[in-house]
Amino acid sequence: MIRCLLAVVGLIVASWVGIAQPAPKPASLKFQVKIAANQVGKNPESGRVLVGIGPADGEPDFTNYRPPVLPIFGTDANGFTADKTITLDSTSDIFPLDAMEKLPAGEYTVQAIFATNRDINLPHAPGNRYCTPVKVKLDPIAGTTITLTLDKGLGAQEMVPKETATHKYLSIPSKLLSDFHGRPMVYRVGVVLPENFAKDANKKYGLIVDIGGFGTRYTHAAEIESDSRFVQIVPDGAGPYGDPYQVDSANNGPYGAALTTEVIPHIEKTFRCIGTPKSRFTTGGSTGGWVSFALQVFYPDFFNGCWSQCPDSVTFERFELINLYEDPNAYVNRFGVERPATRTIDGDTISTVRHECQLERVLGVSGKWQLSGRDWASWNATYGPKGKDGLPVPAWDGKTGAIDKSVLDHWKKYDLKLLLKNNWATLGPKLSGGKVNIWVGDADDYFLNAAVRLLKDMTDTLEKPKFDGRILIEARKGHDSGGWTRKEMLEAMAARMK
Repeated sequence: MIRCLLAVVGLIVASWVGIAQPAPKPASLKFQVKIAANQVGKNPESGRVLVGIGPADGEPDFTNYRPPVLPIFGTDANGFTADKTITLDSTSDIFPLDAMEKLPAGEYTVQAIFATNRDINLPHAPGNRYCTPVKVKLDPIAGTTITLTLDKGLGAQEMVPKETATHKYLSIPSKLLSDFHGRPMVYRVGVVLPENFAKDANKKYGLIVDIGGFGTRYTHAAEIESDSRFVQIVPDGAGPYGDPYQVDSANNGPYGAALTTEVIPHIEKTFRCIGTPKSRFTTGGSTGGWVSFALQVFYPDFFNGCWSQCPDSVTFERFELINLYEDPNAYVNRFGVERPATRTIDGDTISTVRHECQLERVLGVSGKWQLSGRDWASWNATYGPKGKDGLPVPAWDGKTGAIDKSVLDHWKKYDLKLLLKNNWATLGPKLSGGKVNIWVGDADDYFLNAAVRLLKDMTDTLEKPKFDGRILIEARKGHDSGGWTRKEMLEAMAARMK
């Protein structure tokens, strides 16, 4: 009795002196997703259901890491039929974690997507179902339930620009990729022809493999201007686990072999290319920077030079800022601080590795970041081993960031610095004569300059032969804000071809 009286008195006193009481737990936003009967098909599919919240005057962005971001929800749906309802709420995978609490009441747009495409790991891939974004009022405190019906399907055939005399968009059947994946696979590639290609039937051309930044689709070829000396091709930056990075890997399959033995021979025969190692070149920035450099290293006799700008991490001693070989954790650095992933040119942190992998966990089936199709997942699938379950083995735990050292021997096969250092006796003569050209800014948004610096320091020590490539690190330049102009690269390639 005395305890009860004291408790009552305590509450009264607290109210008199204004001591804050625990706030009531906010009611949860809830989204109920259904699929229209005409979108089910003969065999109900399984996949990832995503709900995105966007601004009232815009649409949800399902792949954006960079703040400000609005909440994205994800959960699995197995055998999704018209009589099922998939519920997403505060118990689902959410990005960012505290988004529910911080979301102001007001008007927003919301959209649901059912991602099922096995070959193109993108929210808006062909075959995925979706609903039109709708404007709604949301109030996390009062609680709001929204019902969304997936009544539309993205066409099986991708929307591609209209072909012209100079710009073509090909889907080349690949036996190598089909055999690996056990189903029909194509290699998608955009082709840019010289303007006078049709008029001069006897002229032959050099070939440039032009790889865009992360996830750049082959339709990007529409934005590339013709050049009178070269046929230019743009490989597709979309695959089963995200960007396939155009090299052979345990998870994506033989993309490098498909490119060099199936696609390029087809292109060269169809579009009158010279078809010799001396006439082939690679270039690209960011993802394309790594791929163009890697193709030159993996196929040193096949290409005659790479112009690689701001390449993704060329050594995993600096995987962005992670030292995979020595650090115990991907999310926290040796000082116990959250590890940055992106920054401004002046050094302010924009996002962290944990933050980015949180989005990837929302996108990935079963909440697995390594299946998201985004940057970290794509790297992991390209460089890492395949597990007993047939899926990429994650390099670290998605929740804690603890690094799995058992996978690193496999990753070393894609550490371009290590490959050059350990195989210079055979690679050196094949890469001599200025075949390697790399540029990065020393204030790169993704800290990619750290790995390039280690590469440069190592190549400065190479002997027999001495490294005669160019590795330029430009002061106070961010990601893709400098480097060689298109004209400079084309002129240099043309000179080497002669």
